[in-house]
Amino acid sequence: DFPLFLGIKIKNSPQIAVWTEDMEGNYLSTIYVTHKIATQSWQAAGKNRRKEALPHWCYSRGVKYNDGLYLPTKKEPLTDGITGATPRGSFDVKVTPNSAVKQFVVKVEINHSTDFNDYYPKSAKEGDSNYSGGEKGSGQPAVVYAVQVDLTSGKKDFEAKLLGHSSPDGSDGGIYEDVSTLTTALQIVKQITVHLK
Repeated sequence: DFPLFLGIKIKNSPQIAVWTEDMEGNYLSTIYVTHKIATQSWQAAGKNRRKEALPHWCYSRGVKYNDGLYLPTKKEPLTDGITGATPRGSFDVKVTPNSAVKQFVVKVEINHSTDFNDYYPKSAKEGDSNYSGGEKGSGQPAVVYAVQVDLTSGKKDFEAKLLGHSSPDGSDGGIYEDVSTLTTALQIVKQITVHLK
């Protein structure tokens, strides 16, 4: 639950980005991203653009906006063709890859706002190593999963593996392998599968 005001709370759905990269780690295209980060339609975020929400995806895209951040703005949102409401449970994203691409990586970054724990408390201050956007920020940083897909392998299913977490404060696009400080962030999803038809 996300606190609004006067004890009123709303259900807090995670933010998700799904995209492809080539085998060398170069960004190819975004397949899906949740509407709030794609349009900056956060409730009660104030002036916080939530750069800590999905920083690995933001930096991977490589699009820098007028304010110096790497995430879409209200004036320059992503198109609805790749955005959607946060799913409430299991969901499918269907895509037809470019026929010339036979091997690629699918990455998924997931963040649940205000998911604080003992290591990432809401009391952390900007500049602290465990700062994650403040009282209405991320709490635990986003987790990043990846799966290598080989269309020539004959396999139909490819399971994603956890790579680590992204920058807690959104100041870079790196992946940090040590997830020992994460708790509930590791339980947001049970499984991510790429299935070929």
